[in-house]
Amino acid sequence: MKQGNRRGFTIVELLVVVSIIALLIALLLPAVQKGRDKALISQSVANLKNLASSNEVYAGDWGDRQFTAIPDDVGLVNGNCTTYLAQIACPPQQFLGWEVNGAIWGYFLGSSGKCAQFGWPEACYNWIIYIPFQFGTAGNPGGGNAFGSFRMPGVKSFHAYINDRFYDPTLYAPKDVVAYNNVSKYFTNAAEFTYDGSTYEDSTYCWSPAAMWDPKVLGRNSPTLNGNGFTNPNTLASAFRSPPVSRCKYPSLKTRMIEHNWLQNTPDQFVNPNFAGNKTPWFFNHGYNSAPACLFFDGHIELVGCQRAMQAEQRAGKLWSRNTPLGSGGYWGNQAYDFLVSTSFHILTTDGIEGRDVLGAEG
Repeated sequence: MKQGNRRGFTIVELLVVVSIIALLIALLLPAVQKGRDKALISQSVANLKNLASSNEVYAGDWGDRQFTAIPDDVGLVNGNCTTYLAQIACPPQQFLGWEVNGAIWGYFLGSSGKCAQFGWPEACYNWIIYIPFQFGTAGNPGGGNAFGSFRMPGVKSFHAYINDRFYDPTLYAPKDVVAYNNVSKYFTNAAEFTYDGSTYEDSTYCWSPAAMWDPKVLGRNSPTLNGNGFTNPNTLASAFRSPPVSRCKYPSLKTRMIEHNWLQNTPDQFVNPNFAGNKTPWFFNHGYNSAPACLFFDGHIELVGCQRAMQAEQRAGKLWSRNTPLGSGGYWGNQAYDFLVSTSFHILTTDGIEGRDVLGAEG
């Protein structure tokens, strides 16, 4: 038997092969990442489609109304929780859901007035969870932290129209990785609500608080664009009555629900260092290139860039109010990532449900 000559690869040839493989990976990786990103956006759009259906069913049950967690007649007591509980009624509580062991979780108002008879815990400091949006505290519209029921579509009074669960995948965009990773462990739990003592996250999506108030709250109060653009809701008897959907004058231009956090074109850092504790994510209006997925009142869904919203402002004037107690920076605008962005569309829409957040092709 004769042994044939064998020739191995030279180091140069190996380096060439490795270089080609590295080049192919470099060329393919962005395409793979882009495809994955597109799939995650598609899932968020699908969530918003389900939420659109839930909103329509809710409106069908409640006389075409926008979701609300606050009694219509709270304006009669100037928005004051203690006075309302003492003089008028104990409102439906903000339940989150039942645990498998039969315990009910919620934000209760049960320690005084007409609620005291039920023996529920907590007190009027939970009022912030009931009102649509906190421009301030009662009698002090300049205080507060700009939270409200607009951030909580997971409450029992609305999740009954989804899948009857606070932690349902429909309520969490997969690109909202911090919130999603924290609560995905709850998705398979049979209970309406569960809490392991360590992690709690509100929904990725939020309503437009501007559209949950009577339009007078963020109304221009003037036939010109130079109107005030804000009236303290505690001074209006009708302020807390959520308007019917039919009052939306521009359903294809007014956002109804939106991804609350900055999920498209994000910076490398997930959390916003401008907030204390370094645990708060960037909000959708914190970057010029942010483009949240938005559900409009006509039912269509699209990505709306902050750049587009700002351009609409330049063309049409005051599409969101700078005159609320939040000031000219609007909704946490002073905590933004860059100095280019300046918008509080969806949150502080001038004229509320009767206003516009973007413009159409014809302006």
